[in-house]
Amino acid sequence: MEVIQWIATNIFGVPAFLLGFIVLLGLLLQKKTASQITSGTFKAVIGFLIIGAGSGVIVNSLQVFEPMWKEVFNLKASSLGQFMGQDKFNVKFGSAVTLAMTIGFLINVLLARFTRFKYIYLTGHMMFWTTTIFAGIVINTAGEVSFVKLVAFLAVMMGLYWTLQPALTQPFLRKITGNDNIALGHTSASVVLLAALAGKVLGNKENDSEKIKLPKGLEFIRDSNVITALTMGILFFIGALILTTKDTAGARELMAKAGEQNFVMYSIIQSLTFAGGIAIVLMGVRMFIGEMVPAFNGIATKLVPGSRPALDCPIVYPYAPNAVILGFLGSFIGAIIWLVVIGNTVAYVFVPTMIVLFFHSATAGVFGNSTGGVRGALLGGFITSTVVAWGQFIMVKMLISSTIPDTAMWAADSDMFILGPIVKFLAHLLF
Repeated sequence: MEVIQWIATNIFGVPAFLLGFIVLLGLLLQKKTASQITSGTFKAVIGFLIIGAGSGVIVNSLQVFEPMWKEVFNLKASSLGQFMGQDKFNVKFGSAVTLAMTIGFLINVLLARFTRFKYIYLTGHMMFWTTTIFAGIVINTAGEVSFVKLVAFLAVMMGLYWTLQPALTQPFLRKITGNDNIALGHTSASVVLLAALAGKVLGNKENDSEKIKLPKGLEFIRDSNVITALTMGILFFIGALILTTKDTAGARELMAKAGEQNFVMYSIIQSLTFAGGIAIVLMGVRMFIGEMVPAFNGIATKLVPGSRPALDCPIVYPYAPNAVILGFLGSFIGAIIWLVVIGNTVAYVFVPTMIVLFFHSATAGVFGNSTGGVRGALLGGFITSTVVAWGQFIMVKMLISSTIPDTAMWAADSDMFILGPIVKFLAHLLF
């Protein structure tokens, strides 16, 4: 158990190591030279870490953006009541979660080897959080479940999910990338499928977000870095202006982050930093994919013939950078609408988790754009905010109220909200 837990924590729990090992194995199986193996492995790991660094920049900017708009709307989270909490949950069930995650990955590899679903899920941090959330639902539903039963149930659920999720999104991803080299391995699959279908029905594919016709004086907007900076700059600027008129403890605390700098100017810098984070992610994706895809051919030909790596959602961003921002805009508008609607209907204050909203809606925007252009991208974002808003309410209040609703507020994602009721039903049936 200690060896398995060490592997789960230090290999699966550190995506750079997991992916570096996959690239190393793929190059060894292809009998590449020592120089090619060293170069390919290090460049893949560095590319992935660049993606992580860019994501970190984005997250840091959103940690200003999110509390800013919470203060603008005087938003305070609903009381969660009595619950176990993530710390106590980890102490009690952490070993079951890590073991289930490891066995689930092996099931995924075996299914990829012996079925027609040739996808190996490699998004390590999502593997951990999805397993944790589903464990919380099982315990919340059935109470005390034996270690063996909990591990077996979660491992089978995760193995099936990590195999089938990339398969469901692949037909649309194939159209986006123009090839079958990679797959999407991310918990936004439900909203990207809905976005692609909505774009197909309600959108206009000809009005592609990356080919928008503009007057000559506005052609600079074609640059994805510029449109990102402009869009986020406007949102940060409006939020900062409103916040400076408020005299609340939260507003004062947030404005204190600017130090001696004017808070509005500080916010504009944050918007430009956010745009810089997107640029870093795109650069890292290109570098990482450039090494990952050729290396994975070794595994695809030797160990799991025909298999493809299922990777984190930023892999789709370079294919439609403008759709990334349109998706986030759609989700931001949707989040504001659902704040009002949910707060006035079920008396639950939905706390928009901007980190979840951004990464999921950006991905949904790319998929929506592929079938419905600009309208499809915006719809993808709105659909994401709808799933996250109502999903959070259902998850926190009904599925996970006595275990880890604190984690569900910030770590639960679109697919978890969609699959949560199914996990609850199966837990009730089996335990």
